[in-house]
Amino acid sequence: MTTATGSRPRIALIGDHGKSPAHARLDSFRGELDVDTEWVPSENVTGPESLEGFDGIWVVPGSPYENKDGVLSAVRHARENGIPYLGTCGGFQHALIEYARTVVGLTDADDVQYDPEAPTPLIVPLSCCLAGEQSPLLLTAGSRLAAVYDDAELTTETYHCKYGLNSEFVDRLTDAGVLFSGWDTEGAPRAAEVPGHPFFIGTLFQPELVSGPGNIHPLIKAFAAEVAAHAAVTV
Repeated sequence: MTTATGSRPRIALIGDHGKSPAHARLDSFRGELDVDTEWVPSENVTGPESLEGFDGIWVVPGSPYENKDGVLSAVRHARENGIPYLGTCGGFQHALIEYARTVVGLTDADDVQYDPEAPTPLIVPLSCCLAGEQSPLLLTAGSRLAAVYDDAELTTETYHCKYGLNSEFVDRLTDAGVLFSGWDTEGAPRAAEVPGHPFFIGTLFQPELVSGPGNIHPLIKAFAAEVAAHAAVTV
């Protein structure tokens, strides 16, 4: 079920409110988006039925989440049903975990924050902590993410994270259909998308941190626009 006729498109902000500095930033500008947004605690996501009535899903920073399985369920629901998805920081990490488990077949892929002894440690500590850091981002030509930046090749983004993708799994995910569309200058993946999906982008950087009233990051604007377009054709 999608937005009822005459109402505004709706985005579910999935996460545990207050766990990340990005949440306050998001609250400062979300009222300016041309869509409605609603916080959905991860503990409240028990399956696709928990997300009925939403036209877009945004898994916000704040990993590890109170309900990892609920977050992964939301990611899968968006990916398999063509629902616009944005995952920032933890939302990037969990999008890769869901894809690795469901599509690649790495059923025990995990984030070591949940299980330090994970048999398949997909998300691991970064070689260099990016908490509060700005870093260059190389964009993959022809990607949906590059289009957000008017097909630029290089930009700078802001991070607040300590964990990222284990480089040992980049090729496995790529071979299974993931397009890594953003990289740091040393070749580590910082953004990913699913080609063929209307809008499925995850970023390790946090566009919320550089957004505010009257100054919303272009990736967030692009996501909101896609949510509105999706709602218009699925009512």
